[in-house]
Amino acid sequence: MVKPEQILIIEPRNELRFRGPFTERTVTSYMKLTNPSNDKVHFKIKTTAPRRYCVRPNSGTILPKRTSQIAVTLQPFDFDPAEKNKHKFMVQSLVAQDDDDENPDIWKGMDPEQLMESKLKCVFENPVTKTTTSETITTTTKSEVNSNDDKNKGVSDAVKSSPKIHGDAEEKLNKAAQEVHQLREEGSALRQENLQLKEDLLQLRNVLLAGEANISSAKTLTSHNNSESSLNVTTILVAVVMVILGYVLAKMI
Repeated sequence: MVKPEQILIIEPRNELRFRGPFTERTVTSYMKLTNPSNDKVHFKIKTTAPRRYCVRPNSGTILPKRTSQIAVTLQPFDFDPAEKNKHKFMVQSLVAQDDDDENPDIWKGMDPEQLMESKLKCVFENPVTKTTTSETITTTTKSEVNSNDDKNKGVSDAVKSSPKIHGDAEEKLNKAAQEVHQLREEGSALRQENLQLKEDLLQLRNVLLAGEANISSAKTLTSHNNSESSLNVTTILVAVVMVILGYVLAKMI
């Protein structure tokens, strides 16, 4: 018996992508389930690695013409390139019946042939090379070893046969990624400090220009006042001299 076609629209359709690093923090990817029909649809999400992921919500009911967003969180773990493409998710759905409200567990006793199922694989993105999955990392390593095979065949065979070397290389890549991230943060902080210094210098320059303008105005005002004072003193002296001359002339006459 052929299973019915999936009624839900699942985004993304084929794969969930998780971007590292994976050792120190959780990484979350999102899945969107849309019900385009005129019926309620029940859904349930399963994974081949239940201890590695936290799915919220992992089951529920989607009303007609509605959408539900699912958060899939990958727990911190030591990334192993050998686990490429091993983790998978399955979305199961079932059109709701009229008596579903009276049945608290509609999934028990359900005929598997009536379930609509869609599978998605997990893809891990390398934070250093920006390529997808550990498969790319392994392929890159093998191609580099093959290119140097003529120069050092013994070293090439040792690298191919020793999984420990791959693990050391992966650890170095993760450390390098963390160092690059730290350098970027320090560079950003330095740029912020540089901008702040430029703003402080501009403010200081404006203050100095304002101070020079005030000093120039004060000098001009002082010079003007001094000129007026000198003129007043001269006028008074001339008046006094005229009075004295007038008095002397009057006595002589």
